[in-house]
Amino acid sequence: MARGKRQDVWEFFGDLLKERREGAGLSQGELGGRVFVSGAYIGLFEQGIRKPQLDVAKRIDEVLQTGGIFERTWRKLIDKSPYASYFHAVAELERVATRICEFTPMAMPGLLQTASYTRALTIATYPFATEQYIDEQIAARLERAALLQDATRPEYWVVLHENAVRASVGGAATMVEQLEHILALARKRWVLVTVVPRAVGAHAHMTGTLKLMEFMDQPPTAYTETEFSGTLLDDPAVVKQARHAYDLLRAATLSPEASLELIESAAEDFRRCTRTT
Repeated sequence: MARGKRQDVWEFFGDLLKERREGAGLSQGELGGRVFVSGAYIGLFEQGIRKPQLDVAKRIDEVLQTGGIFERTWRKLIDKSPYASYFHAVAELERVATRICEFTPMAMPGLLQTASYTRALTIATYPFATEQYIDEQIAARLERAALLQDATRPEYWVVLHENAVRASVGGAATMVEQLEHILALARKRWVLVTVVPRAVGAHAHMTGTLKLMEFMDQPPTAYTETEFSGTLLDDPAVVKQARHAYDLLRAATLSPEASLELIESAAEDFRRCTRTT
């Protein structure tokens, strides 16, 4: 399902929720209280800005006595999504974020990946994957990355670890293309990239990726991911802790200028490899 069409269906979900809520004579706050979310979140669901978790959709069905329509609609949307179930909401939130701050310790973040890099990473993770599955993963990554070309693109900060810059994912030619892509985005000032050098040693948040998202009209969120799962966090206290961890990471990085020099140096090292093979 195309991005625009999928968003239209989520807006239908929100319109239907508003219609059924008002038909039941409930305010957003009253419905929120009964399904254990805030009234503001119900408003975001109705606008199609925020997508409810499955358990929330089920509770809405129970409170509004809709016969499971919200659960069925939710499942249909998720089944048609190219993303893992735990990442679906994150991909949708990226589209409406005003600022994204991201850290990846071992691989390039999805928003910066080239097709060749995504292909190599997918095959390494799923060695028996079909070509169709690989193509779907590439298309999904490129669709997400398209938001960086929009006039309304978010302010995008990226902290990379030097390990991610120097790991040969897909071979030297793929890495040259990948690193040149990042350099081009940075030179256009579409992304601000800094690098944690290997020499730093121990640093904050060494256990996985971290993504912080801010929005125009909703609370900020944090997202963490490990090998097989991810967690979207919106508790204010937890998001504050994640923000603190990201600040500590940025304090451990090289300056933006020195970071680009390191990336350029790594790209040149990979170029030399392509000339000798």
